[in-house]
Amino acid sequence: MATESPTHDLAQTVQEVSERVSLLVREEIELAKAEVTTKITKLLRGIVIGAFAGIFVLTGLLFLLHGLAWFAWWALPVGNGSFFWGFFVVAGLLFVLGGFAGYLAARFFKESTPPVPAMAIDEAGKIRRTLMRRKKKS
Repeated sequence: MATESPTHDLAQTVQEVSERVSLLVREEIELAKAEVTTKITKLLRGIVIGAFAGIFVLTGLLFLLHGLAWFAWWALPVGNGSFFWGFFVVAGLLFVLGGFAGYLAARFFKESTPPVPAMAIDEAGKIRRTLMRRKKKS
């Protein structure tokens, strides 16, 4: 009976450690899920609001550009029947601005970070370091 007690205690300890590690892993997975869900929700909210803002801005821009094209025709020294030159001038300006905006967008996308569960990864690293220290002490 005395020889079974240490084995039983060891088995019980191993089982408790196993259950706690399992619980820690489940909690870390839940933390990672919550983090990614929060980041994706914020990203989607920004995309939807940005899409609506883009629609309104594009509609306003359409009227502004139409007016600018007519103004460019009025200001250019061309005949009365050559109003298309005003539209060509505005289109050229739009192509230049579009190229610059595309360049900036590419730069921003390269600098952006994916939605990574940073807190969960950091917490998992802390747990691993703690377990490694305890393992070295044993």
